[in-house]
Amino acid sequence: MAGASQPANFSDIRCDIPEFKGDNYKVWKERILLHLGWMDIDYAIRKDEPPAITEESTPAAVALYERWERSNRLSVMFIKTKVTAGIRGSVDQHENVRDLLKAIDDQFVTSEKALASTLIMKFSSYRLTSVKGVREHIMKMRDISAQLKKLEVDMSESFLVHYILNSLPAEYGPFKISYNTHKDKWSINELMTMCVQEEERLLMEQGESALLTTTRGKNKAIKTDKAQANQKGKFKIPPQGDIKKEDKCFFCKKGGHMKKQCPRFKEWLEKKGYAKPKEASGK
Repeated sequence: MAGASQPANFSDIRCDIPEFKGDNYKVWKERILLHLGWMDIDYAIRKDEPPAITEESTPAAVALYERWERSNRLSVMFIKTKVTAGIRGSVDQHENVRDLLKAIDDQFVTSEKALASTLIMKFSSYRLTSVKGVREHIMKMRDISAQLKKLEVDMSESFLVHYILNSLPAEYGPFKISYNTHKDKWSINELMTMCVQEEERLLMEQGESALLTTTRGKNKAIKTDKAQANQKGKFKIPPQGDIKKEDKCFFCKKGGHMKKQCPRFKEWLEKKGYAKPKEASGK
């Protein structure tokens, strides 16, 4: 009938399925089963293998077996193309699609346990080492928790909140005490909001502390320079012009007057008959 939609051909289907690498098993298997069903070749996965064809088989039995055989063959080929070479070599080769999926399941159980152990070690050792980056820190721990949940290693939100708080640095100490004394429990989203606010407060506090330290350092340097200048000033020799000479008579060797003013010098001049000083002669 013209205009009627035709069933999709096998060659027309484009499958967006990632290669199975061990850590993406659940997503990989979901998409494999979805696409095999979409292509209508999942009959061998859903139904048991019918009896083999014999000369006595009826046409219905032959048709049923051929349908199962085609589904099984195409499914095995399709699955093998979506498994990496490394894993394909470690999985037992099977021509039955059910047996092949079970072998991959068994392989995945081992990989799943190893991955869970790795994630648990990563989660337990994850710490925030500075005040900055608390949002990214919480998001990473939340992501690891989500991966563990997919591996059936579940943890409650209350436990996750407490564990994240314990992974924060010492600067968040008062913040932790505040939460522990708080009656209400926080969700992860509430914890993230409160931690971001606390991060901003701590960064502002650190900035003010750094500014105060810098100011104190400058003031201390100025005081030190002044103190050193004062110490140098104590030992500074004053200019010669500032030194007041003490009056001393070179005749009688006594202080308090000069030679020309010395009474004994004047008497000596009179005895020797020398001319009197200008003041005495009137000149």
